[in-house]
Amino acid sequence: MKLVSWNVNGLRAVVKHDFKNIFDEIDADVFCIQETKLQEGQIDLDLPGYHQYFNYAERKGYSGTAIFTKEEPLNVTLGLDDEEFNHEGRTITLEFPKFYLITSYTPNSQQKLKRLDFRMGYDDVLRKYMQKLAKGKPVVLCGDLNVAHNEIDLKNDKTNHHNPGFSDEERAKFSELLDSGFTDSFRYLHPDEVKYSWWSYRFNARQNNAGWRIDYFVVSNNGKDMINKADILTDVYGSDHCPVELELNLEGE
Repeated sequence: MKLVSWNVNGLRAVVKHDFKNIFDEIDADVFCIQETKLQEGQIDLDLPGYHQYFNYAERKGYSGTAIFTKEEPLNVTLGLDDEEFNHEGRTITLEFPKFYLITSYTPNSQQKLKRLDFRMGYDDVLRKYMQKLAKGKPVVLCGDLNVAHNEIDLKNDKTNHHNPGFSDEERAKFSELLDSGFTDSFRYLHPDEVKYSWWSYRFNARQNNAGWRIDYFVVSNNGKDMINKADILTDVYGSDHCPVELELNLEGE
């Protein structure tokens, strides 16, 4: 099963450009989207063969997530177990017969880390939710997790230390998630590879490959044996992020 995740930085904007061609060419079984920046009724996507699920932020033109899937899920859950974190449309969970899939648009801590406490709370609630689900069957988390875990995961680690996305607190929370029974699929298969998934629009960052790896597929350890392929699709344009990909071997496929 081929899973893809992409922060599109505005779904309506990317649809006006090349989204449909990209979507068709990638031909994922499940395609997860972050930062849709839209409300219900603001887009009508023609994606034959796919079930579509959206979680909208209460604030217009902000945040939001979506999942498009060929296989109809057993259950769909919008949000987390704590209402404090359910106003911005940041999470969707689909239950499939052999695993749970969660897409997350994790809050950015913002300049001077002014939203760090909210972000830390979100990380804690998400981790506990994932641990609860993983008791039943494997869990796959994907999305823009807004953290570069280690120095290898961004170009300029020294000058970005303590900046949002590379603060000690955010990195420690990601370590805590992995230590609680989860695996970073890309790093699992590519322990030393330098590849990024986000580039600032400033300073010709993408042309110079001065990027960050902040988009992930994380798999619970009871599903680690399903990981067949993990990649970052750096040749796909249309957003300040590029898509990330996970291929799962599901028994019986």
